[in-house]
Amino acid sequence: MADGGRLFPMDNFIPGPESARDFRNALGRFATGITVVTAQTAKGPIGITANSFASVSLDPALVLWSPAKESQRFEAFVNAQKYAIHILAEDQMELCQTFAKKEHSFDGLSWTPCDNGVPLLDGCLARFECEKHADVDAGDHVIIIGKVLRASIREGAPLLFSGGQFGHFAPGH
Repeated sequence: MADGGRLFPMDNFIPGPESARDFRNALGRFATGITVVTAQTAKGPIGITANSFASVSLDPALVLWSPAKESQRFEAFVNAQKYAIHILAEDQMELCQTFAKKEHSFDGLSWTPCDNGVPLLDGCLARFECEKHADVDAGDHVIIIGKVLRASIREGAPLLFSGGQFGHFAPGH
C-alpha cells in the first residue's frame, strides 16, 4: 500500500503455535460486525456472541458462522437444527457482553420465541432465522452453514469489532 508514494512496511511471519498472537493480531485488522446466535435446548434458550458471521449464497439463501470447539456452548449449537443469528446495533453492547459471558442469559431481555421455539431478540439491526444446511470441520472451529428461512431488517448503525475493541461505523471517514 502506498500513501503519497510511501510504502507501509509490514512484518512477515509464518502462522503457527509460536506466532499465534501475531496471527490473531493480523486477523484483528479486519473489522467485523457482532452477532448473537440463539437456539432452544432441553435446558431452555441459549445464546452466544459471535463475530464469525458471513453470507454464503443468495440463491439459496445461506449464511455461516463458526463456533469454537473449546466453547462450553459448542455442543448445543453444533447440534441445533434451528437457530437465529442477530446482527447487533451500535447501542447493543450490553447484549453483546451478556452472551459473551453467559449462555442462558435471557432474564430481563426483550425476546420472543418463534414458531419453532428459537429465541428471537428484539432491537437488532437484522435477524436470520435458520435451519442447519451443513457443518464443515475447520481446525479448532466448525463452520455451520444455515439456510435462511426468514429474515428481518431495520435501519440503524452496527456494533463493530476490530483489533480487540468495540466501536461503531462513521460514514465518510
